[in-house]
Amino acid sequence: MRIGDLARQTGVSRRLLRYYEDQGLLRPLRLPNGYREYAETDVSEVRHIRALLEAGLPTSVITRVLHCVHDDGEVVVPSSCPEMMDNLSRERTRINLEISRLAASRQALDSMLAIAREPADGRRSPR
Repeated sequence: MRIGDLARQTGVSRRLLRYYEDQGLLRPLRLPNGYREYAETDVSEVRHIRALLEAGLPTSVITRVLHCVHDDGEVVVPSSCPEMMDNLSRERTRINLEISRLAASRQALDSMLAIAREPADGRRSPR
């Protein structure tokens, strides 16, 4: 199938499909005229890529673990291969650290906003 067909079947833009190819996530056959020829299995591969991206994994990690994902009906299921488990754990830790950093930033901004809302003469307004 051509890139337009894959885009229609997956709901992913052609540009994004080319990006996935650039990242090594998709490997379409190249025809002599330069056109990309995708296999039917690429439809599920795109679904797997989208699920992993939605989970917060960067494409560099997805490249390493994409082979560990399969379909169970309409659900994308990661297998327990060691690469998958290690990478998912590492990404979960990274996301938790980022959440903590963002929470600290939010608290600092809340404090600054509270101070900025106080009257200019330094007296606190009744709350």
